[in-house]
Amino acid sequence: QVQLVESGGGSVQSGGSLRLSCAASVYTYRRFYWAWFRQAPGKEREGVAVIDNSGRSTYANSVQGRFSIFQDNSKRTLYLQMNSLKPEDTAIYYCAASNIAQLSSRLIPAQYTDWGQGTRVTVSS
Repeated sequence: QVQLVESGGGSVQSGGSLRLSCAASVYTYRRFYWAWFRQAPGKEREGVAVIDNSGRSTYANSVQGRFSIFQDNSKRTLYLQMNSLKPEDTAIYYCAASNIAQLSSRLIPAQYTDWGQGTRVTVSS
């Protein structure tokens, strides 16, 4: 199992920006997809963005054009750059990795095998 630790969460005003980080504490061999999910209070966990080892990314419609997912050169750190934040972006954000070679659906939580503890993001009006 890959150990993942998120950081960078906090409280910002609507329209502001945050960059979340997810650090892998062990080698990340055989992890083919890296993703960010979020869960708001009382709501179901939802996919935000995913990137594969070829650098191809996919975003939820709700964040398209505002968020960007990327990794460092060693692929030991995953990032989520969040711009133009809205109150509805308020949630706990989780990073995740999958050892499945080809996902049938990239933004389904059940497809991921490694999870971080989450970092809280609060966007105020």
